[in-house]
Amino acid sequence: MPGRVPTRATTASRLSHKSSAPASASRASRTSSHTAAIPDEGPSSALRTQICAIFADAQRTTAGHRKLVVNLRKIHEACCYEPINQAKNGWDDFGEDDFNVEFARCVIRLMAVKKSEGVGDRIVRFIGLFLRHASEKDTALVSESEGDETQSFPETPSTRLTSHVLSILLPFLASKEKTVRYRSTQLVSHIINSLESIDDEYYHWLRMGLLKRIRDKEPMVRVQAVLGLGRLAGNEGDEDLDNVDSDGEDSSGLLERLLEVLQNDPSADVRRSLLLNLPLTPTTLPYLLERARDFDPATRRALYSRLLPALGDFRHLSLSMREKLLRWGLRDRDENVRQATAKLFRERWIEDCAGTLRATDIDAKGESQSPSIDGLLEMLERIDVMNSGVEDGVALEAMKAFWDGRPDYLEAVDLNDPFWDHLSAESVFLARTFNDFCRKEGAGKYESLVEDKLPEVTKLAFFLQRYTNDLLERIRHVSEMNDGEEEDTVEQEFIVEQLLHIALTLDYSDEVGRRKMYALLRETLAIAELPDEITRLVIEVLRGVCGNESAGEREFCGVILEAVAEVHDTITTDESMADDADESFHSARSELTDTTPTTDAKTQRAKTDSEVDEHDDEKAIREIMINMKCLHIAQCMLQNVEDNLQQNVHLVTMLNNLVVPAVRSHEAPIRERGLLCLGLCCLLDKTLAEENLGLFLHCFNKGHEALQTTALHILCDIMTTHPSLLSSPNADNAFQKSVIKMFSKALRLTHAPDVQSAAATALCKLMLMAIIDDEDLLKQLVICYFEPATKENAGVRQALSYFLPAYCHSRRANMERMSRVTPSIVHAMLNLAEELEEEEEMVGMGVIANMLVDWTDARKLIVQDAASVSWDEAGKKEAKAVNGDIHLDLAESLLERAMGHGCSSKYSWHIMKADDNVRTEEEKKVLASMLGKLYITSNSTLEKVQTVSDLVAEAIDTKIASDATSRNAFGKLQSALEKVIGASGIIPKGMVNGEATGVGNEGLTVVEEDDVEALAMGSEEETKMQTVAEEGDNEAKDSVLEELLDEDEEL
Repeated sequence: MPGRVPTRATTASRLSHKSSAPASASRASRTSSHTAAIPDEGPSSALRTQICAIFADAQRTTAGHRKLVVNLRKIHEACCYEPINQAKNGWDDFGEDDFNVEFARCVIRLMAVKKSEGVGDRIVRFIGLFLRHASEKDTALVSESEGDETQSFPETPSTRLTSHVLSILLPFLASKEKTVRYRSTQLVSHIINSLESIDDEYYHWLRMGLLKRIRDKEPMVRVQAVLGLGRLAGNEGDEDLDNVDSDGEDSSGLLERLLEVLQNDPSADVRRSLLLNLPLTPTTLPYLLERARDFDPATRRALYSRLLPALGDFRHLSLSMREKLLRWGLRDRDENVRQATAKLFRERWIEDCAGTLRATDIDAKGESQSPSIDGLLEMLERIDVMNSGVEDGVALEAMKAFWDGRPDYLEAVDLNDPFWDHLSAESVFLARTFNDFCRKEGAGKYESLVEDKLPEVTKLAFFLQRYTNDLLERIRHVSEMNDGEEEDTVEQEFIVEQLLHIALTLDYSDEVGRRKMYALLRETLAIAELPDEITRLVIEVLRGVCGNESAGEREFCGVILEAVAEVHDTITTDESMADDADESFHSARSELTDTTPTTDAKTQRAKTDSEVDEHDDEKAIREIMINMKCLHIAQCMLQNVEDNLQQNVHLVTMLNNLVVPAVRSHEAPIRERGLLCLGLCCLLDKTLAEENLGLFLHCFNKGHEALQTTALHILCDIMTTHPSLLSSPNADNAFQKSVIKMFSKALRLTHAPDVQSAAATALCKLMLMAIIDDEDLLKQLVICYFEPATKENAGVRQALSYFLPAYCHSRRANMERMSRVTPSIVHAMLNLAEELEEEEEMVGMGVIANMLVDWTDARKLIVQDAASVSWDEAGKKEAKAVNGDIHLDLAESLLERAMGHGCSSKYSWHIMKADDNVRTEEEKKVLASMLGKLYITSNSTLEKVQTVSDLVAEAIDTKIASDATSRNAFGKLQSALEKVIGASGIIPKGMVNGEATGVGNEGLTVVEEDDVEALAMGSEEETKMQTVAEEGDNEAKDSVLEELLDEDEEL
């Protein structure tokens, strides 16, 4: 042990800064090149030999770092302290400065080690471990010698060594070599994170140097910078903001700058490093949780697997934030993120609620405590299952993941009679999700478990009846009191819904239970006050109780019609009750007038008239509500039947007595609900659908936005169910034109985004099913996808982003159709780009051209046709070279368009304006760029290859390409065509030599011809020279070429 402590000491403080700093720290050093001469470092010594040997051992492996740190510390103590014994060990002749110099010499050697070499990371870890160990030892020595008189941050040999190392590293932060910047930043950040405190003499310079590195162009440097700044940000006080650097780069707070980097840095590694190293404070927490929507899956996974478990009790988060975190994580597109979220929910959150997990005593193996059903119910309450437990809520997905990962809770669930006697929203949701998981997951593995724990059908029917009656009593109480306290019925309504969800999965082979459930549902359905969602679920359960055969469906429809009649009879009952009340009122009034004077008769008559009007209004509203209820029951019934409409007398009766009068009603809500029911009836009968197509088209043309959306949905369903109405040869042409006109109009309704989105989605479905094949609509869909007007309509963009490649790559006919409309699409998009306002932005024409070429590439066809598939002698299918006729047709139309001929009268403009030269030149450039990306293959029709070759030669002769890029594209296309023609034995026009160039059977992409094609023209002079040579040879070889062509045709 050392015998004394150095007597020199100066003032110091915690992780803070002072205004003074060494002058050398403000100057950036220059890194020498690899060829620079190594400066003279003086003669070698025993101290240098020992320290270098320790560093050499440390870089091999991290397994012996602890022992090497102890050995290096002994050398450090021998150089800094007076030894107790007089034994010579070879280091007593050296002082503290000598040790610091030799230590820093080894540190400098680290700066040139590349990131890919692991020895550098091992040395960094060793240096940080040694400095922390030395600091702890020196602090203990100072405490023993000076007791309570020591200062908070005394100066020791370890602090002086740290300051010496940092003073050497600081200039390296601004080096021009990225490796030096990386290693210096890495070591500085590691030292900051290894030590508990740093001398305030260097705090400011470290902060300023690392802040500059967060703007470094190398992501690996920025990652190391934020690792160090994350530690400094947790100790920054308000007084630190007053210190502003002279260049103005340090004017904002450190934490604010790091949060800005967290949101905007392009590197996922930088964002992830900040996510895991920023201090958890109320200020930073919203920014950290925002990374759940990060682009990088690893960053999102780090949030759920590392940050949120370290955050503590999740109940400190707001209810909305809990729901968002669950929804974002469980519905993430990355499987690892979903698994991390599920693990967080079923292991950490449940233990927080169960009260069995302590932050300081976490089992390393992740083993949980005994199951706690009360804790599970509390967790369900914390995520608000009444709102998140609906059909599209996240609570269903969360509980599915919970049951899947916690089989101990599956065994611990006890659904005995006391459980059903006192149901709450959380407990009934627990039973519903338990039932769903056991019946749907595990391939029947948990069927016996749910049969043992769940009550039989008869008992469940009694529980359902009890809670349904309770709900109806509360609804009637709220309506009688008229105080608007509907919150009292929300929980009870949720309980009944969950019980009905359980009833949907039950086995009704038991006749006693089936009859009890049947009678209960039949009686419940006839109640007019029943909420709509419960009505829908009752009808679905009743459909399962009646059976799936035709007889069961007829019985189901008969029961529904009886319920509708009973609900409708409530109108008559209310009228009779109102008439009795009026009669009693008039009789009482007449008796009153016989015994009282009539001095105020006019006033009484006025009051009576107003009361009558108010009563009539209430009666009309009541009648509308009852009719809407009847139509809702009919709609739910129609959604659960499949047989033909005309073969079911109950459906015909319902159509004539309920649906048709509702469509003819003068009340808009009833008329719209009736229209929806009529659309469902049309799905069951083709004749009825054909008779009412004009009605739905009229509703779209004359209706408001909501009615237009409904009409679009109905027409799409009808045409999908009965495709012969539109796609058969005997289809009505007038109806076809009306449908095309309707979709064309709907796609232009940019002011109605819902209608436009519904039209785009419906049209995509119909075109994928080959029910509609109109080229004008296809062209309009592509334009709608690229135009800026649909930028804010996410529904349209998302539907078309899937549809367009899927449509083109699924069938050859679809791809050919896209190739025919491509030239007109390019022209329309160029015109649209010129008409844009200054603040509007559109996708570049280069991107549009590349996507159009990709959509028409025959190699992307998922289902290849007979032109691309053959059969060998053994009868096995084998793929041939892809037929490239589609791109040849596209090349022909693009060339004709570029030369001003027009493609065809269907999709081109015949008249070009004389003053439109700017647009014409731009269009030619786009068309030429597309020509340079086409796929040309030898497995194509030779006539088409020859036609395109002639058009290319004509285009080159007429010099329609005004720039070198376009000329190169034409030259590459011509070269690829000549090789294909040469492989077929035909000499094309425009060849310089009289020999054809042979190629193999593989297809040639024009873009791939850069390195092998000598005819590619890179400058205007080369173009002129080749054109002159071609003109001289063509005249001498026309006759020979014609003879060869004639011979080929005869063959």
